Amino acid sequence: MSEPTWTMDYPFDPKMGEAIGGMMANCEAILLGRTTYEGFAPAWSTRTADDDPGAPFFNDTPKYVVSGTMTHADWRNSTVLGPYRPETIRQLKDRVAGGIYVSGSGRLVRAMLADGLVDELHLFVFPLALGGGLRLFPEAAGPAKLALAGCESYDSGVVHLTYTAP
Repeated sequence: MSEPTWTMDYPFDPKMGEAIGGMMANCEAILLGRTTYEGFAPAWSTRTADDDPGAPFFNDTPKYVVSGTMTHADWRNSTVLGPYRPETIRQLKDRVAGGIYVSGSGRLVRAMLADGLVDELHLFVFPLALGGGLRLFPEAAGPAKLALAGCESYDSGVVHLTYTAP
């Protein structure tokens, strides 16, 4: 998607914040693709809990970046894993005691879905058909079976869908 600011047309419901906080509560690591990391690092690294209650999670939690081009990550507690390799993600999942939080990172999520490495998928669906942009599920991708585990709607028309692997 070339212009992500369209979400600003939809007020952020405090219940959405509670849902996101619930997702982060059991996570002991953050996994990001390079593009998302490059957006998150400057946005979160200077924030404090006074600025946003999510700031301590993003700044204090170990972060792992999947990238074939980055060699170093400056944001505190960040490690570059190198290019996407399913085995590297499996090893990370085995090593981390709690859950691993992934936000954005479309290419990474698509690859992990294709390799059966997603345990739980949270989608916030906005009431807007863009008609173009990047797809979460590209046409060439094989099927990724999911089981609906939860659904919550907000006054803004946004729907939070939670899926798990069947």
